[in-house]
Amino acid sequence: MSVGETETSPKLVRGLSGIDATTLVIGSMIGSGIFITSADAARLVGSPGWLIVVWVLAGLLTITGALCAAEVAAMMPRAGGQYIFLREAYGRSIGFVFGWSTFLVVQTGTIAAVAVAFAKFLGVFFPWVSADTHLIDAFHLGGYALTFTSQQLVALLLIVGLTWINTRGLAMGSLIQKVFTFTKTAALVGLILVGLLHVKNPLAAAWSSSWWHPEQNGWSLAEGIPIAGMMGFAMVVGKAMVGPLFSQTAWNSVTFTGGEIRDPGKTLPRALLYGCGSVVLLYLLANLGYVLTLPLDQIQKAQNDRVGTALMEAVFPNTGTKLMAAAILISTFGCVNGLILSGARVYYAMSRDGLFFRKAGETNSRSVPAFSLITQGLWAALLVLPVTVSRDTNNLPKYGNLYGQLLDYIIPVDLLFYTLMVGSVILFRVKSPGVDRPYRTFGYPLTPLVYIALAISLIVNFVCLSPGVSGIGFLIALTGFPVYFAWSLLGRKPLPATESLE
Repeated sequence: MSVGETETSPKLVRGLSGIDATTLVIGSMIGSGIFITSADAARLVGSPGWLIVVWVLAGLLTITGALCAAEVAAMMPRAGGQYIFLREAYGRSIGFVFGWSTFLVVQTGTIAAVAVAFAKFLGVFFPWVSADTHLIDAFHLGGYALTFTSQQLVALLLIVGLTWINTRGLAMGSLIQKVFTFTKTAALVGLILVGLLHVKNPLAAAWSSSWWHPEQNGWSLAEGIPIAGMMGFAMVVGKAMVGPLFSQTAWNSVTFTGGEIRDPGKTLPRALLYGCGSVVLLYLLANLGYVLTLPLDQIQKAQNDRVGTALMEAVFPNTGTKLMAAAILISTFGCVNGLILSGARVYYAMSRDGLFFRKAGETNSRSVPAFSLITQGLWAALLVLPVTVSRDTNNLPKYGNLYGQLLDYIIPVDLLFYTLMVGSVILFRVKSPGVDRPYRTFGYPLTPLVYIALAISLIVNFVCLSPGVSGIGFLIALTGFPVYFAWSLLGRKPLPATESLE
């Protein structure tokens, strides 16, 4: 199938409007990260100015990536999105490895992580929902265990419930996405206004003379940084970008639904640009609100890294925690829905290529890939249950989330796939110059080159600072190659592609 073809998988309905697509971008991006990740970033860089720089750089990466992805998304508006782009640009095996990583860890692990975040904040209102409320005794196996807590139960119910709703049709899933995206955006705007307007703390980080001088705050080079001086600090800044980047990831999810978007040549670029631009702006304003309201040490030492909660508690001492918990519940609910809705389209497209379970390439009577949704939901639910085990000073077990560890492993790999997608813009310009491009990347070729330079620098930084973690991540992705060859040996022919139903 050539790059310029526009046919998509059969029986998919182009039922997503521009608002639907934009809310899918925003809703998939805004989860719990913006309320939490600034704490670790502030600890690493040690000053308010550099904290803002970290978020600016992460935003620059997001915006330049979206500008580039918009071009290939408008060229090839098909179910599977990024999977299709990588397949067409680099071959079936690379496309499959992306899809495999998406199914194994990236999309499903994120679904699990955000669902558990929802359950954690539900515990603010219902204390029974807790990681300490074990419904079944933990089953230990070395450094890992299987647990079943009330917190995990709520996360499972959320995944199962939203998966079922999305099997009921595109209209149902997109309606939930719109409602919760508008609601959580309003909640985030409310947090920002509280932070920007309640400027009464003379000790707030913004008024510190150490804006660009972390050493004045007792900062020193983080352990494990192999180089001193400016280069070492640059590596610290790169490490501090992990949280902000994870908070802004998943903007590619809208490309997965390319086969169900109306007038995709115009709608997809607009959704990516408006959605990503809005979220980047909101995130920068939220961090400005943090430094205008809180002292730096309160940002760095916020309980459980909940900087958003610390801000609300500073302004509303008696109700701040519950207000913030309510906002995060809305935010994470909508985020899980967006991830579930979009992710299933990748495995659907893989199945159409003969590279996933055959049933995943079929749609139900409501024109959605129900089997793909259910398969994704089951695996995401299973990722909620295994935990890591360590011991505290009293030799009592401390549990951590396995999916969180897996996501740490896969971050540089995920960034590499984004880089390959951006690189495909240049590759297609060379390979297929005559193909119709409803949208052309603004600032080409500087825009993709900026993204690629920043992304490769970060990947190298991750590998240098955490070679073991990064190595495991790349090994997880590389397992996709033998799986690809095994699936290819089955000899399944790709299923025919026809136009989506209008």
